[in-house]
Amino acid sequence: MSNGTVKHHMFLLLRLCHDFLSVEVAARTAHEATMGNHGQCCSAGTRIFVQSPIYDKMVQRLKELAEARKVGDPFAEDTVQGPQVDEVHFKRVMSYIESGKKEGARLVTGGARVGHKGYFIQPTVFADVTDEMTIAKEEIFGPVQSILRFDTFEEVVERANATIYGSSGGVFTSDMDKAMRLAQAIEAGTFCINSYKCAAVQVPFGGYKMSGIGNELGEAGVESYLQTKVVTMPISQKNS
Repeated sequence: MSNGTVKHHMFLLLRLCHDFLSVEVAARTAHEATMGNHGQCCSAGTRIFVQSPIYDKMVQRLKELAEARKVGDPFAEDTVQGPQVDEVHFKRVMSYIESGKKEGARLVTGGARVGHKGYFIQPTVFADVTDEMTIAKEEIFGPVQSILRFDTFEEVVERANATIYGSSGGVFTSDMDKAMRLAQAIEAGTFCINSYKCAAVQVPFGGYKMSGIGNELGEAGVESYLQTKVVTMPISQKNS
């Protein structure tokens, strides 16, 4: 949803893995957060912040998950990922992949077209991504995942918030105190802990900064359909 100046949602996600008990669960969730619906999702997770001690293990697992993802005819029962929406968007996503290569990100897997017909793109994973790279700063809206390394809590909060967007974020950690501190510190309208479900019809879904004006869903989502009226009158003129 958007108007001429403001996007309602962002397409960047903080995914922080901080001493989590199961790297496998975190990896599978992060994979789906990026690749679900071919990456064409308003809360698709493309920025994956991973703490240094588990960085290499996470990169390897995300590579394996991406390579196991079946791309093809969306009517085939074994297909998991179909095409991008049209040629214009296909070319746009491919241009981001080329940007990642040129700016020094390490292409772990993917990065190419699938077949010669249609707008199919290999699930793509970049590692050694830095904050100033285009793929870390802009919304891709495609099956492209950027994995960034971090060391400290304070560092990742500052880096995650250094964006014009602020729709959704998430954390995987076994430390609930730090999880709650992150939930308060990260500038995002929705924040998930040890899961990634960005929207439920019962609760508002909106964003910070350039990611939105107002909310949809929940009671707050009804407010945009209502008109507020104020009526005033002198107390001395009311009925007795």
